[in-house]
Amino acid sequence: MRFLLLLLVVLLVWLQFQLWTGKGGQNEVRQLKHSIDLQELENSKLRERNAALEAEVKDLKSGVEAIEEFARSEMGMIKKDETFYQLVEPEATQENAPVDNKKSE
Repeated sequence: MRFLLLLLVVLLVWLQFQLWTGKGGQNEVRQLKHSIDLQELENSKLRERNAALEAEVKDLKSGVEAIEEFARSEMGMIKKDETFYQLVEPEATQENAPVDNKKSE
């Protein structure tokens, strides 16, 4: 009887060890859940990006205004008979640069 009891205790300890540390154990399950959460977060970001790209493609396919806006902003194109004006801000020189009035301590 003691042998059977000892065998059952050893079996129980071995099964607990496998449950916590073995393949398919709690550590592996926790790591897999964490990996799944990270992948779902990445997938949601990619879904949002894909939706934005899909809307942009839809606009480009359907509307001349969207194509014109894209050509103007991304490619710097202008229409025929338009005049292009480029506004350039003057660079800050030593004379125009703001003076730092802080005293070094």
